[in-house]
Amino acid sequence: MKSLIAILGLSSLQLASAFTLSRITSASHRNGIFRAAPPSPDFFSSSSSSLDLFVITGGTTRTAASTTLLAAHPHPASMKGFISGGGGASLLRSLHSDKFYVLSAVMLLSSFGLTLERRTKIGKALSAPLATMALALIIANLGIIPFSSPIFDFVNTNLIPLAIPLLLYDSNLRRVISDTGTLLIAFLVGTISTIIGTIITYPLFPLKSLGPDGWKIASALAARHIGGAINFVAVSETLNVSGSAVSAAIAADNVVVALYFGLLFSLATEGEEQEEHSNQQQEQSSLNDDEESSRFIVRDPENVSNAGGDITMPSIAVALTVASCIVTVGKLLTTAMFPSTSALPMISVVTVLSATAFPTFFHDLAFTGTSIGVIFMQMFFAASGAAGSIRLVMQKAPSLFIFSALQVGIHFVSLMGIGRGILRLKSNELYLASNANVGGPTTAAAMAQAKEWKRLVLPALLVGILGYATATPIALALGQILLKLPTRVG
Repeated sequence: MKSLIAILGLSSLQLASAFTLSRITSASHRNGIFRAAPPSPDFFSSSSSSLDLFVITGGTTRTAASTTLLAAHPHPASMKGFISGGGGASLLRSLHSDKFYVLSAVMLLSSFGLTLERRTKIGKALSAPLATMALALIIANLGIIPFSSPIFDFVNTNLIPLAIPLLLYDSNLRRVISDTGTLLIAFLVGTISTIIGTIITYPLFPLKSLGPDGWKIASALAARHIGGAINFVAVSETLNVSGSAVSAAIAADNVVVALYFGLLFSLATEGEEQEEHSNQQQEQSSLNDDEESSRFIVRDPENVSNAGGDITMPSIAVALTVASCIVTVGKLLTTAMFPSTSALPMISVVTVLSATAFPTFFHDLAFTGTSIGVIFMQMFFAASGAAGSIRLVMQKAPSLFIFSALQVGIHFVSLMGIGRGILRLKSNELYLASNANVGGPTTAAAMAQAKEWKRLVLPALLVGILGYATATPIALALGQILLKLPTRVG
């Protein structure tokens, strides 16, 4: 909790610094009236980060060009006005235009969500993305941070494209195919079941309360229920979904997913898979003992707490350099092949192909890439939460809850009908594959461990990562189908 207290204390220090500066400025009235110029919109691109200080004496204005302020704060008329709220409002308006204030807030919110998830039971139940978005939504609606900022645009347009390859460095498709067995078939059936669930659900509940974001959120939730949060973010960003819709969808879907996991755990039988496949388990153990195979420890892109590895300065530099190069190649290919469309799907494809072609190189970067990518993702959730309206979120969440619940319900029925009824796959593998679809690698591996399906822990992680690699283009293609479907009137 010490780190959490320290994180929250930084924001108080920011405000205290601005408050102290206002008192210094007010005390200088005897010799003249000092007024700090507001930050320029091109603050980051300017040649100097100093602020001009204007001194007004006897009706004449002169500029102290060499003076540099640590923070910008409009001069309050009096301390009484500041305490009564007028000065406080002016201070917040000034801070809203300060890019470093907004950036600090985004980083604090991102760190808060990660710390809460790692250190508290409530945080684990909420998840880091939801905790970050919820707090960002609250403090934005209280006026502490702005609803829009160039920092938010920077996160969406620059950091998210970098996060995609950083989080997919372990997406070696050859290993997915060779090491997953029948669980891969079950996962593919689950993917088809999510598509079926979305196509059936959207005409019945077209999410008209979201306006033009309705079909976009339906596509993003399909991506979420094939891959994971990475894909939800990629599809939402590609389709320019509003912050309020993103916040409401995450909140509603998390409740549905939690209830669905309870159903899967109650249906699954403990230890059955291990006993029925003792010969396969011995083969898997032999494979794991092989020196070449044991070098590759799959790391889940959404959970760095249980991933071993070292982060060094060279690993950070190489991971970011490779990600930047992949983004560049992805954008060039998109411009050449699919102009006027988002580059995120092509960036995902380039990353997966690269990780498959050079597995050792990318595996060595996976831990560092995952760590950086998770931070970038958290910054996206902070920016999306800040852009939302509590009133709109509360209005949209009920319809999104119904949509997500029906989508997941049809997914389950289709999965069992096709997987168990037609393909005769084992029930436990179907439950685990569904967990990997709807929740991602983390929850799937946790379920395999909890149920003592030791031979399925690694395959569960691998098929979950396959979901990350494929869900974004699948969901974007599905979105074009949803636009052509007739929807229920009223």
